Amino acid sequence: MATGGHHIHLQNNRKKFSLLPLLSLLIFASIFLVLSLSSKTSISSSSSQTLLLEGRSEPDPTYSSSRFGVCNYSEGKWIDDPKYRFNHKYDSSCKEIFRGWNCLLNNKSNAKEIATWRWKPHGCDLQPLDPLQFLQTYRDTNIGFVGDSLNRNMFVSLFCTLKRVSSDVKKWRPARADRGFTFLEHNLTIAYHRTNLLARYGRWLANANGGELEALGYKEGYRVDVDVPDSTWAKAASFHDILIFNTGHWWWAPAKFDPVKSPMLFFEKDKPVIPTVQPNVGLDMVLKHMIQYVEKTARPGSIKLFRTQSPRHFEGGDWDQGGSCQRLQPLLPEQVKELFSVQNNGTNVEARLVNQHLYKALKGSDFQILDVTHMSEFRADAHPSTAGGKKHDDCMHWCLPGITDTWNDLFATLLNNVKN
Repeated sequence: MATGGHHIHLQNNRKKFSLLPLLSLLIFASIFLVLSLSSKTSISSSSSQTLLLEGRSEPDPTYSSSRFGVCNYSEGKWIDDPKYRFNHKYDSSCKEIFRGWNCLLNNKSNAKEIATWRWKPHGCDLQPLDPLQFLQTYRDTNIGFVGDSLNRNMFVSLFCTLKRVSSDVKKWRPARADRGFTFLEHNLTIAYHRTNLLARYGRWLANANGGELEALGYKEGYRVDVDVPDSTWAKAASFHDILIFNTGHWWWAPAKFDPVKSPMLFFEKDKPVIPTVQPNVGLDMVLKHMIQYVEKTARPGSIKLFRTQSPRHFEGGDWDQGGSCQRLQPLLPEQVKELFSVQNNGTNVEARLVNQHLYKALKGSDFQILDVTHMSEFRADAHPSTAGGKKHDDCMHWCLPGITDTWNDLFATLLNNVKN
């Protein structure tokens, strides 16, 4: 019995000892897994912090996201919130609103509902711009909007929002701006500098004595000096503390720059670019030179932003082909995908194509990116449409109050992140 019991005891000991390596292996594997996950989290956190500090985000083939810390503000959904419009917005009485954008005054059928939709980013909230806090935060500051009429759309939105709480305003034109205002109590100046291409351009006619372009058969067109800023904003960089640029819509405007009758002819260092190049290549050249110019002439410590392209919503054809925008509610995600797909190459593909050029040019620069494209793609309901007072539907500009108020909410959020 003793012998049998001893044999059993030895077998049990062997089983215990044989389990020890297995248990050790399991414990080691668990520790390794925890450390591995911790490392990945650390790397992810580090990447997010880099995006926050640099103000850039990882570019997507179609658009990139405004991502500050853990919040991606360009990905989300629109929520119908009737209380939202009365929380902080202005109304149709703001005199700076261009008549064609004043959808309330022009009795657009859904004008009141446009401003009740609130953008809800995934995983966080976008706080409304507080006008009084904005005035106090940016006391003794100059803010310049430089670009086409869509930047004016945004500029007017900011002005009307601020004027609701501060009516002591001086109207003037700082640094050759198209229009500008100083809120005297806080010495905050905001100005809009109109420029279609950022670069200087004007009519070009063939010289009777001939030349390189004449030898290629060109008789007329538009000369675009890729390395010379438009005079309307050339002094803006040295005047403003905060600059927000845009360009894009005029680069694909065949009604203005007809590729046959009046093509864009690019010049660099006062000489024509030979062989001639297409507008998309010219845009890259202009962006390169204008970014360099701003970084060279900007005030020390200034904040420089570039707003992504504002989408159009023409359906049934382009603006001169009977296209319209009659929707009364935001688009669904699948409708956005269909309307703006680069692969489909539809009427409104311009926005995503322009953004590809912007992200390429801005990579490695001092510019922050304000991504408004994707959130705006949903808002086919927010254009003046037939209430814009034009011979065709206005499916490019935005009603005010409207979506550019949300752009300014994002603008204020970005500035707060950069300053902090």
